[in-house]
Amino acid sequence: MFDTNTITRFKDLETPFYYYDLGLLRGTLEACKNASDKYGFHVHYAMKANFNPKVIAAIQSYGFGADCVSGNEVSTAIANGFDKSKVVFAGVGKSDKEINTALDADIFCFNVESIQELFIINELAQAKNKKANVAIRINPNVDAHTHHFITTGLDENKFGINSWQLHDVIDALRKCANLKFVGIHFHIGSQITDLEVYKNLCNRINEMQDWFEDHGFPVKVLNTGGGLGVDYHNPDTNPIADFEGYFKVFKDFLKVKPGQEVHFELGRALVAQSSALVSRVLYVKMGQKKNFLVLDAGMTELIRPMLYQAYQKIENLSRQSAVRSQRSEAKLKYDVVGPICESTDCFQKDVELPESFRGDIFAIRTAGAYGEVMSSGYNLRDKVQSVYSE
Repeated sequence: MFDTNTITRFKDLETPFYYYDLGLLRGTLEACKNASDKYGFHVHYAMKANFNPKVIAAIQSYGFGADCVSGNEVSTAIANGFDKSKVVFAGVGKSDKEINTALDADIFCFNVESIQELFIINELAQAKNKKANVAIRINPNVDAHTHHFITTGLDENKFGINSWQLHDVIDALRKCANLKFVGIHFHIGSQITDLEVYKNLCNRINEMQDWFEDHGFPVKVLNTGGGLGVDYHNPDTNPIADFEGYFKVFKDFLKVKPGQEVHFELGRALVAQSSALVSRVLYVKMGQKKNFLVLDAGMTELIRPMLYQAYQKIENLSRQSAVRSQRSEAKLKYDVVGPICESTDCFQKDVELPESFRGDIFAIRTAGAYGEVMSSGYNLRDKVQSVYSE
């Protein structure tokens, strides 16, 4: 991602900024499309991961659909050329305004997360003399073996409809004349790196689709969600997620019947590695117990390490460039922190780095997912720019 010319270019730019490697992004999208097309699978991009205009333009150009969790995401997807027949709207708390936005846009499907939501969508669709496609998001009680803050498929989570409520779902669907049942939807969590987890999910999907069909509701769409993880520790060694292995699990273990479609909702795996947060050292504070590097980027630009205790690789690009031809260099441990007036504004503790100085340029890697989109103006911080490889 960072050659000498790129690092030299950074020296003249105001920091912090998000750097996007558009070549890597396209390579990732190509790998995903090739792997999914092999089995005729449908991929929707999870817009919440990153809605930078250049990023979503690249994704749209590969023909992916859009998975949206707000009315504004629905509108943004369609305004940026995503085919409305490939737009799905999920989310545990859709407002009436957002539902009406999606109805007016004639999107493909609502992923419905409660029985009450079925009646609300039906009522709003009836007022517009429309029929809305719905898929039922089922909580499969499958452990994704990921951080508990980003697990979504257990009984204790707020998402989806639990299995003991499904008889009530059937009753609701029979009463809602302005809804068309098209399928079932699942999403068990995020940053999943153990593909065995998806085998368990396939088994639950197989059970659930048989249950619906036994109750007179044929399933056209099997929406498996997403959650495929990326390698935060080795972004240069593994820049592209294992799409081949991921899709093959579903090919091998999902019971797909004639005429059915299999849908996926991938976000992080498509965009995470294509961006880094680039920042400068403002101050070096050397202490008896701790050394601190104070960067000009903080939790307002990248909150994942503070919110999820997430690891993201930190590199001193200035020292890397300066000592590339040397065999050895001094290493020190630092707490890498931001300038925000919060004790939690720390990217990582005790990071072993080359001895670092004021003005050194740093990169916090794998920031393409849940980086720019989760930025804030806390402390009245300026919104930072995006810089592109092209």
